[in-house]
Amino acid sequence: MPSVMSLMIELRWNGKRVGGGTGFVVQEQGKSFLITNWHCLAGRRSDTNEIISARGVTPDEVVITHNASEHLGAWVSRPEPILDAGGRPLWLDHPAWGPKADVVALELTNLDGVQLYPYPLDEPHDPPRITPSDGVNIIGFPFSQVSWGAMGIWVRGTVASEPELDYRGMPSFLVDSRTRPGQSGSPVVYYVNMSGSYMSRNGNLRVGTGELIYLLGVYSGRINDQSDLGIVWKTSLIRDVVRTGVRGPSL
Repeated sequence: MPSVMSLMIELRWNGKRVGGGTGFVVQEQGKSFLITNWHCLAGRRSDTNEIISARGVTPDEVVITHNASEHLGAWVSRPEPILDAGGRPLWLDHPAWGPKADVVALELTNLDGVQLYPYPLDEPHDPPRITPSDGVNIIGFPFSQVSWGAMGIWVRGTVASEPELDYRGMPSFLVDSRTRPGQSGSPVVYYVNMSGSYMSRNGNLRVGTGELIYLLGVYSGRINDQSDLGIVWKTSLIRDVVRTGVRGPSL
């Protein structure tokens, strides 16, 4: 199921492609939200505010490749505006960190013929204990490539910092993985199949418990071009954005 839970996104300006990335869906109080990175929708670096596109333009629309309600294995493209008539972003930023936390939530409004497969935001009962060196999966669309149809590609990574602590004082941790452009906004998942086992946070060994899909956060890119270390913004931050997020000013 995680292969279809990641959604390919295309960023457009005046109907023309200016970039691509990955997103996924969460739901809160009857609303559905696309979760992705601030830098994807804003078209600007979240640390310097510089425009990313070599054409010097920023997106006004995101086109999402959704799963179709017709049947599993079919897809439909649905555009969503990301700016209002005054140029102000429609997405929600973190209420305290703003763009410095490279995660946004865009309420979805164009869902005719769409089947959603959202990630749960609440912690599962007795969740797995995640420590440095544990393997995780970053499921997205490197270079806008797909595994089949519009299914995401699984890229293996290793937790590279203490996930219960905050990297540089913000709700994030590091992962060591060979990620590439297009994977920004990907869900970072700890996955155990039907026959696997894991140690829970409470010290319980869980064996043969069925498929476990545990969302750890959203990937937002490498710390620099020479490193394979990337930043993962924690699920707790996603919860904050969805539940208490605010719209930012015009860019």
